[in-house]
Amino acid sequence: MTLDDLDRAVIHALHVDGRAPFNQVAAVLGTSQQTVARRYRKLRSGGVLRVVGMTDARRLGQVEWFVRLRCTPDAALPVARALARRTDTSWVQLTSGGTEISCVTRAPSHNAPEALLLQQLPKTPRVESVSAHCLLRSFVGGPIGWYGRASVLTDDQTARLTPALEPASSEVDIAGDERLLAAMRQDGRVTYAELAAATGLSEPTVRRRVNQLRGSGILYLDIDLDSTVLGFHAQTILWMSVRPAQLVTVAQALAQQPEVALAAITTGPTNLLAKVVCRDVDALYTYLTERVGTIEAIEHLETAPVIRTLKRAATAAG
Repeated sequence: MTLDDLDRAVIHALHVDGRAPFNQVAAVLGTSQQTVARRYRKLRSGGVLRVVGMTDARRLGQVEWFVRLRCTPDAALPVARALARRTDTSWVQLTSGGTEISCVTRAPSHNAPEALLLQQLPKTPRVESVSAHCLLRSFVGGPIGWYGRASVLTDDQTARLTPALEPASSEVDIAGDERLLAAMRQDGRVTYAELAAATGLSEPTVRRRVNQLRGSGILYLDIDLDSTVLGFHAQTILWMSVRPAQLVTVAQALAQQPEVALAAITTGPTNLLAKVVCRDVDALYTYLTERVGTIEAIEHLETAPVIRTLKRAATAAG
């Protein structure tokens, strides 16, 4: 699908607030509500993007793990598909020539993700190794959205679309919100009337509940986006070893770069993880040599090019 400037503006607007009413988006973009709605339906039906309601793992007492599996070439795709079918995984990708799989999974802090995953993986010796790296602190990615998406709105337009969420006055208990959150994961723009029908609650109640969950930071809206339609065709995972005294400084610097969709301090042999999205391999070369390569605190760098994405934030991608 070829996008024009208005398509990109709609994507950027939904990145600012995934539940922004179409009439508000239209007013900010200087077009009609019908046009915005039509563009959104085209993007959604074309599989380009979907607004999804996500939960902040830490606020739910969960830990996110970045899992690496090394497989024989003939086993990688079946194992990746098995991982993509799980409800607790996201960003399932084949990397490194198709012999390695990466994914993100969530688990209660007392559970080992290797055991949880291996219980349902195909029983085959062709899975050669599994390692799990706890995401200790994310600097971009998840609730902190990727800055390099279709960034076409002005600062004033962004400010006009930024929701004024009221912080929760007390700790929010999500007991009983399973159906509401499940509906939001399927469609972050689901109407309050549809949420009321799905949960058995009144429309004012679900409206108030969504606002409470967003205000508390438990619920946030993300864009499940195929970055190739924005012209980004080279994705790479970077595993870095950084001198501990400068680890936070380097992570913060990477998080401000538009090429970086995820930057997180992790456990494991390397202590900093980044997902980099570039226009093409030439742009990736320039980024690695002129941006990353000049950071002296990075003592070791491993690159794992992404060759196929089977699942993005919440949906199967192919």
